[in-house]
Amino acid sequence: MRKTRNLLISGISIALLSLPMVAHGEETATASLHQERELSLQPLKDSMKRFVHTSDYTFEYPDAVRGIYVTGNSAGGSRFNNLVDFVDQTELNSMVIDVKEDNGNLTFTPEEGSPYEDMASNMIQNPEKMMETLEEIEIYPIARVVVFKDSVLAKKRPDLSFKKNGQVWVNNKGEAFVNPFQKEVWEYNVEVAKMAAQMGFQEIQFDYVRFPEGFETRDKELDYSLGDYKDSEMDDVQKRVQAVTDFVEYARNELSNYDVDVSVDIFGYAATIEEAPGIGQNFSKISENVDIISSMIYPSHWTSYFGIEKPDTEPYKLVDEYAKVENKVLGALEEPPVSRPWLQDFEAPWLYSGATKQYGKAEVEAQIKALYENGINEFLLWNAGNTYSENVDYTIGLDE
Repeated sequence: MRKTRNLLISGISIALLSLPMVAHGEETATASLHQERELSLQPLKDSMKRFVHTSDYTFEYPDAVRGIYVTGNSAGGSRFNNLVDFVDQTELNSMVIDVKEDNGNLTFTPEEGSPYEDMASNMIQNPEKMMETLEEIEIYPIARVVVFKDSVLAKKRPDLSFKKNGQVWVNNKGEAFVNPFQKEVWEYNVEVAKMAAQMGFQEIQFDYVRFPEGFETRDKELDYSLGDYKDSEMDDVQKRVQAVTDFVEYARNELSNYDVDVSVDIFGYAATIEEAPGIGQNFSKISENVDIISSMIYPSHWTSYFGIEKPDTEPYKLVDEYAKVENKVLGALEEPPVSRPWLQDFEAPWLYSGATKQYGKAEVEAQIKALYENGINEFLLWNAGNTYSENVDYTIGLDE
């Protein structure tokens, strides 16, 4: 089915960015500050206007999405044409393009006066030309929006993040997260998604829809708001699961008038357990609220699992075992989403003291074949540097 958009776009700019900054260590949950913030929103609310945005782009959903990840720098730079040619000359047909990247920056410049202006890196200087090229070559465009890992917003609004000793907490990689309990954070990210829909993207893919890894071991030492979940009788694990699930449901509802599909990236191991206690991901609950679920099942990211001692060295077996589990979980849902896993097209030298297992044509094809044999016909390839293996048969075993 070919999609043509006639979108009714809300002119809402995220009000939270216009609010006063909060110094490190300053308490924010006071009635007076809340009232000041409400007052500060009124001029912005009064100036909001609704307008109709009509997109001239026409994209057709492929027979099955087979895509690659593309950074903002690649999409906006000289490499873009090479990646377009690469997709066009293979059985690939889609690109997942960063719209809000891992640090929290927008990869394009919003309209002048937008509260998002100082969050933009302007990697994609001409989004219209990019979309026209994708339309011409018939490459299906998917917008990646990184949600709760956001050092930019955490720095600008520490009260929306996690703090330790009065400072914004960062993990061992120096990355900050914003708080999934805070609905202002939900609104902030969904407004970015709406901008992506307005640009012509056919799908919004939310990534990092979770709390920081290992959060269950540090939640008591961090300062953060529980928002509307403060008085809930649920335990801490269930509060986190509910907040993450509620965000996904909220995002899908908010985007329902934009004629876009909604997908979520999720840890592969989340499908193998009832729920991930620290990060708040429940595979089934998230799956019930999306059109597509994209498990990150890179063999390198599993320890000894499914009886496989070194999963990185056995890509076919790992994906085959995972697919069986996922099919069972999704099969129990009344309306399961499309399964579209992320596959590995990169090496993992951190796993080896000697020679590193190389990933190329054979390893990528092994993962794809395992998916097809389990009835999963869509996939995405991840390589952080956007350098993908050559001469891969992306439909290998599809008709067997």
